[in-house]
Amino acid sequence: MTTPFLGEFLGTLVLILLGNGVVANVVLDDTKGHGSGWIVITTGWAFAVLAGVLVAVALGAPGELNPAVTLANIVLGTRTVGDGVAYVTAQMAGAMVGATLVWVQYLPHWRATRDPGRILACFCTGPAIRATGPNVVSEVIATAALVLVAMAIGSSGVAGATPATNLGPAFVGALVWGIGLSLGGSTGYAINPARDLGPRLAHALLPVAGKGGSDWGYAWIPVVGPLLGGVLGALVWRTASGG
Repeated sequence: MTTPFLGEFLGTLVLILLGNGVVANVVLDDTKGHGSGWIVITTGWAFAVLAGVLVAVALGAPGELNPAVTLANIVLGTRTVGDGVAYVTAQMAGAMVGATLVWVQYLPHWRATRDPGRILACFCTGPAIRATGPNVVSEVIATAALVLVAMAIGSSGVAGATPATNLGPAFVGALVWGIGLSLGGSTGYAINPARDLGPRLAHALLPVAGKGGSDWGYAWIPVVGPLLGGVLGALVWRTASGG
């Protein structure tokens, strides 16, 4: 049975499984990829986005996988509020299950890792320099860029970005790769409330060996910032495109 709810759920699950999975491979101790760095993480996330969107679209979902994108589409009038609520619910659930599978995948490595901060990084984002205003602005800018360029990718005016060619998901993956490389150094580019909040909840609930706190004092920033950025990107796109 293919439904938009199932597609958004499984697509987001795959997104987090592969995205947080690459973070775990890089930052946890005694993994094959330990210490391989930011380029590996941003590349892995790009492929995670591609895989997640493909799964979602194949199951009849729009492949948003991100409440900020869903909200942007509500603002643009291409998504109803009712559908938006259903999609966000599916995205949050998928993110939590995906994070749980990452925990299972790297089960022996949590105990081997002595730094609770690196363990938390396998679930959710945190700032390089903790400064509330700049951290929020960073997430707003990065998510606005995500939504603006994603809207351009999906427009009929971009060669190749049509359903017939199926290049849209690859372009979005490349977009997220570029955002990670260029804008991700300040806050870890959550750019997706479900991507951050769902796994953060999983971190709080799961019996992860060696974990510390879930940093709830910061948790609102990768939720509010991307939502504001999604609306901003949608408004800029509507103004620029005349839509």
